[in-house]
Amino acid sequence: MTIQRDGDDVVWDGWRNPDEDEVGLPAFRFEAQEYQREVERATADRSWEWPARTVARLLEQDLRERTDWLARWECELGAVSAWPWEPAQVNVFLFHPGRSAVKEDHPWLQFRMILAVSGDDPADQADRLAAQLVAADPRRAAEVCGGSPEFARQLGYPWPQRRRA
Repeated sequence: MTIQRDGDDVVWDGWRNPDEDEVGLPAFRFEAQEYQREVERATADRSWEWPARTVARLLEQDLRERTDWLARWECELGAVSAWPWEPAQVNVFLFHPGRSAVKEDHPWLQFRMILAVSGDDPADQADRLAAQLVAADPRRAAEVCGGSPEFARQLGYPWPQRRRA
């Protein structure tokens, strides 16, 4: 769909579905100020988060504010995530030498760090994990999880062996 402002309204229209030729939904109109209040309310609602998701959100916020912590290792933060099917861990993804290498067709790798999360206060855990991460080269604690075997060779890293099920 397309979301656009139309005077004092926000309009959802132009519904699309890649699996259907036509989507029979009408345009929906919302009063813009009420719409904005609801977006702000939904954005602030953290009641759905489980502890690892809260740690991931706080950790990513902290790490993104530290703009230079990865530069000395030629890395860039990709994402910090927590997945419902792995409720006791946080995943930190990094790009080396940076995400721009992907676009420029230069050798690049993606690294993944898996960090354990406990039932302790999420803010305390995020602070502790951030301090731990910025203290050392994160590539040493991470595993290559993206790029290519050739890029790994060019950048001096082992390519991970596939795990057999």
